[in-house]
Amino acid sequence: MRLATISTDAGTTAAILNDGAAARIEGYEDVGALLRAGPPGEEAARKTAASGPFDPLDPSRLRRPVLEPGAVVCVGLNYRPHVLEMGRPLPDHPTYFAKLPRALADPFEPIELPGRSERVDYEGEVVVVVGRGGRDVPEEEAWAAVAGLTLMNDVSMRDFQYRTLQWFAGKSWQRSTPVGPAVVTIDELAPLDERELRVEVNGDLRQHASLGDLIFSVAALVADLSRIIELRPGDLIATGTPGGVGDGMEPPCYLADGDVVTVALDGLGRLESSFVAARC
Repeated sequence: MRLATISTDAGTTAAILNDGAAARIEGYEDVGALLRAGPPGEEAARKTAASGPFDPLDPSRLRRPVLEPGAVVCVGLNYRPHVLEMGRPLPDHPTYFAKLPRALADPFEPIELPGRSERVDYEGEVVVVVGRGGRDVPEEEAWAAVAGLTLMNDVSMRDFQYRTLQWFAGKSWQRSTPVGPAVVTIDELAPLDERELRVEVNGDLRQHASLGDLIFSVAALVADLSRIIELRPGDLIATGTPGGVGDGMEPPCYLADGDVVTVALDGLGRLESSFVAARC
């Protein structure tokens, strides 16, 4: 299934996507609410997927799937090529940092370049959307805790990120991080390790890597994080970005007014963001 959140004249609603059309899942304002409902939400999604009705969908109505996740945990340095381009050793443990939910944006929303940063960069990522969740989840049972996967552009203000050893200042700018377009269940993505994440800037391919290149797999990340916190439905885990970021180029190449960044993975769809200069 492809679970999404769409805007309507009456607000937002969870929906099932199918070939450019959407069927509303009545009673749930977003995918997060659907996941938090547990088995009744799962049943409502299955019934809607089976019977519709499906209506044509304008992509501009797609919102980020989980409007207010309880946790947004990101993983740094999780693709071998990216670790090497940033001049770091391969890690023994995942490198985690957090984003605030208010940093998230919709999958086709224009992103304003902050006037205070001169080093705005892109990072395409695959994101785990927690379903049933849990605490101390064994790695071999981790996929049972997952609702599906989606995409993110972890837009990073590098000059603020590197002010200190803590990355938060460069990673949580208001409304800077597009997520979506849908949460795709794992049965539609297998075999996952053969899928390739691709990021283009103005049509120029900058990042591409197989998910098999992850240093810490999805299952390993879910198990490790669940030892630290209870994973709850709708939580997001961004799994890291591959090599090819603007900060790693010679010379570095940062985003500017008018640039368009597309993050895509076969089976997950794409999110596309135009970057615009700050209004003041």
